[in-house]
Amino acid sequence: MTVKEIAKKVFDNIESYICQFLLSFFIILLFIQIISREVFSVNISWGEELARFSFVWFVFFGASYAARLAAHNRVTFQFRWFSKKTADYIEAFADLIWIVFNIVIIHKSIFLIRSMLEFPYISPTLGWSMAYVYLIFPISFTLMTIRIIQVNYLKIVKGVDIRDPDKIDVDVEADAVGDGGGTR
Repeated sequence: MTVKEIAKKVFDNIESYICQFLLSFFIILLFIQIISREVFSVNISWGEELARFSFVWFVFFGASYAARLAAHNRVTFQFRWFSKKTADYIEAFADLIWIVFNIVIIHKSIFLIRSMLEFPYISPTLGWSMAYVYLIFPISFTLMTIRIIQVNYLKIVKGVDIRDPDKIDVDVEADAVGDGGGTR
């Protein structure tokens, strides 16, 4: 693999890698907390707060990753009456509204973070400025906007069929059943 291919793979899956790390970190931290409390009768006061922050970051990076997979919930029943191209353009228009919403959230969250830097709000046990914890808002909504644009570019310009990962799993199972359960 070339450096360009590796960089493309990392960029294409960066949210997935971050989510895997955060979820693993969250679970390990909670496990250590439970063991320390139940076995050693020692409470790690900062552990719960750090686990909560990592879980919140996990959720927001997960939302960005779902945007990359075009896996956010949508009402698509009405698109069966349109051609694939028309349905893609209607979805792109809906995504444009979503992008405008994301831009508003990015703008408002940057304003909030600036305010929190000027008038600090400190987390109770870790002593961190909550402005740094709230950085997830502009980061995740910016990544989500990039991913929405990327998916629409792939669908409309490149003609790539972006399919819901859940539907792909169902299609594979249906193919396996229709194929007598064997592999192709």
